[in-house]
Amino acid sequence: MKLLDFYKNKKVLVTGHTGFKGSWLCKILTDAGAKVTGYSLKPPTSPSLFEILQLEEQMNSVIGDIRDLAHLKQVFDEARPEIVFHLAAQPIVRTSYEEPVYTYETNVMGTVNICECVRLNPCVKSFLNVTTDKVYDNREWEWGYREEDPLDGYDPYSNSKSCSELVTHSYIRSFYQNMDVAVSTARAGNVIGGGDFAKDRIIPDCIRAAVKKEDIIVRNPASIRPFQHVLEPLYAYLLIAAKQYEDKAYAGFYNVGPEDADCITTGALVTIFCQKWGEAQKWELLDRRLALSQPHEANFLKLDCSRLKRKFSWKPVWNIEMAVEKSVEWAKTWRDCEDVAACMERQIEDFFGQAKEG
Repeated sequence: MKLLDFYKNKKVLVTGHTGFKGSWLCKILTDAGAKVTGYSLKPPTSPSLFEILQLEEQMNSVIGDIRDLAHLKQVFDEARPEIVFHLAAQPIVRTSYEEPVYTYETNVMGTVNICECVRLNPCVKSFLNVTTDKVYDNREWEWGYREEDPLDGYDPYSNSKSCSELVTHSYIRSFYQNMDVAVSTARAGNVIGGGDFAKDRIIPDCIRAAVKKEDIIVRNPASIRPFQHVLEPLYAYLLIAAKQYEDKAYAGFYNVGPEDADCITTGALVTIFCQKWGEAQKWELLDRRLALSQPHEANFLKLDCSRLKRKFSWKPVWNIEMAVEKSVEWAKTWRDCEDVAACMERQIEDFFGQAKEG
């Protein structure tokens, strides 16, 4: 747990703290003794992990819109953060087709606003912008994308996160290189784990169906994605932010994804889920006529994470089987009205203990 010791008493600001990944991150940070301020809209789902964990009582939770620069500046002035994790986003591909303007406003101008607040506040020593593996111009190659490959996401969500990367690059060159702040971006693959209640994401869809004892409906079982447990990228985010806080040479642009063997098809992922869930759970393919009417989504996507491995001696901890098993463990704990926080604490301790050993 040496990495978590670094965060004790550190002033940390997390945007998007009421979301799935943000709630896991705030749980880790508050348990580590960090002084956490969150800035986000109200929880995006009901139920929500943020409310289940009662995180509002354990941190300074500010409800606000990342598009509101004046309010965000006020929060920075009051919190005086040393470390900033920017997770706030409109994160769903299919929603971005329905609400493209809102998606761009949030993901692009939201990034401009957080970058501007970092520029205006010399208290910030470490800033990490969390983007996505979908920022790349996806040619559906069989090899993993590297950080030097062209950025140009297809759909409004992916493209807006590409723009978020470019905004950060511009602020680094124009302002941050002359300041005492280290800045990185992290491009993570598809995350799964307990507490994700979002629509149009595969594991939440699986859990909803399983709880109702219904068959799981899969839109595109042949699509290949870099699936990983949510603790994988969160550990990497915490590692990058801590290392660059102490040495700006660690700042950079990083892919965060699983090993190649764990880049599997959606159909394979759902099959593993059914095996781990038990209870005779099954899945079936969405009617072909309906599938043809769905908006475009990439069929093949992998990441080359050699830079992160080389720079930080990092490596993934849980393979896809374990990632799904831990997701199922959380879901059944929640379904059965048992202690979700304790379940997460066990998983965090297990994961960070293995990461330390690695």
